[in-house]
Amino acid sequence: MQRYPRNMIGYGPRQPDVQWPGGAKVAISLVLNYEEGGENCVLHGDAASEAFLSDIPGAAQWPGQRHWNLESIYEYGARAGFWRLHSLFTEKDIPVTIYGVATALARSPEQVAAMKSANWEIASHGLKWVEHKDMPEDEERAQIAEAVRLHTEVVGERPRGWYTGRCSVNTVRLTAEEGGFDWISDTYDDDLPYWLEMDDRDQLVIPYTLEANDMRFATAPGYTTGEQFYQYLKDAFDELYREGQAGRAKMMSVGLHCRLIGRPGKIAGLRRFLDYAQSHEGVWFPRRIDIARHWAEHHPNQRYDRPSRMDRETFVSRFGGIFEHSAWIAESAFDLELGPAHDTAAGLHNALCRIFRTASDTQRLGVLTAHPDLAGKLAQAKRLTSESTSEQASAGLDALTDDERATFTRLNTAYVEKHGFPFIIAVRDHDKASILSAFETRINNDRATEFTEACRQVERIAEFRLKDLLP
Repeated sequence: MQRYPRNMIGYGPRQPDVQWPGGAKVAISLVLNYEEGGENCVLHGDAASEAFLSDIPGAAQWPGQRHWNLESIYEYGARAGFWRLHSLFTEKDIPVTIYGVATALARSPEQVAAMKSANWEIASHGLKWVEHKDMPEDEERAQIAEAVRLHTEVVGERPRGWYTGRCSVNTVRLTAEEGGFDWISDTYDDDLPYWLEMDDRDQLVIPYTLEANDMRFATAPGYTTGEQFYQYLKDAFDELYREGQAGRAKMMSVGLHCRLIGRPGKIAGLRRFLDYAQSHEGVWFPRRIDIARHWAEHHPNQRYDRPSRMDRETFVSRFGGIFEHSAWIAESAFDLELGPAHDTAAGLHNALCRIFRTASDTQRLGVLTAHPDLAGKLAQAKRLTSESTSEQASAGLDALTDDERATFTRLNTAYVEKHGFPFIIAVRDHDKASILSAFETRINNDRATEFTEACRQVERIAEFRLKDLLP
């Protein structure tokens, strides 16, 4: 049993009707990362200084030493950048979500008071602004718990949202297991929120961004001027707004950092973008908690039995009849590398068809001969499978006149004598007249051509049957 955990399909062609408040065409989530005072620093008990996301190109950690210049850059974010951004957002009456590192918040009581006064959402950005990729699972779990405890102590209420950022492969699972978050954001895989099913808990994920993000002022390739940042945000907004006008509303996340975008030459680009976005009708500036509440109300998770999570017995029982009387196809498909992409009708159809297509001609012939004649003796005796009964009835083959029944009997007999298997057609693509027309045309094909066409029709029938069972 091979299972591939990554989800490569998402909503696919089934994008929900988002219904943002007021009919908004795009929701812009502004996120201000508050990390200053929570970064790597020997004063904080860390082994080395910080080296990430500053205005020092190519900065390296200094083991066992304080990096005075880099500390000073982080201090700028708290002392000047934050207040410049606070003025901008309050002036424009735009609420933001704070990703607050718990230890940083604890060292910044006036900034926390200003966040609360502005009615900003203060989500958790972890205990410390440090790397988690090599952190043992138990240690990370303990740090999540301590982050929640300290955040609650400093802010006065527990965080309802979470984003680690420098996360591990365990982070999303551990934060979902914590059980107290309305949303988590350690993914970058969609333009809309979605649900993760973690045992008996439905965890909402609101994906974040690393590209519409001022961190690219400190990374390569990146931005060097506020105008470049503005132009990128404008282009992203224009595309998303156009999709919203076409009825495919999305979410746009914008990631900000006090020590980066808080500089005068950089914030000018952000101001220009906010002016531009606010000049459009139908733009919503929610906090992430507002998005979470909207999604939970309008798009609650709908659980269903997912093929990639079934045991063998359940899988074969459920899908063994998709190819008529040929459970061996489902048995073999179960052993493929199935994952979330196979939990839809199209995905599982592909897996089953892979087994059918790579089977021997003798095996595929067995699938063809397992199909009943159209309007034949088995149908008259009511001995068809429930799927075949429903399919033939959908085309009116259960209500033939005597002349029509005689025609089908004649054609069935002649077709089987010539080709060695029953005439197979996906009747849900047809009505009675077009079935008879196809029958009379195809009976004249050579056997190889008709074998190929019959196999194609078998796959089409399987597709219809799966659509009755799965999204």
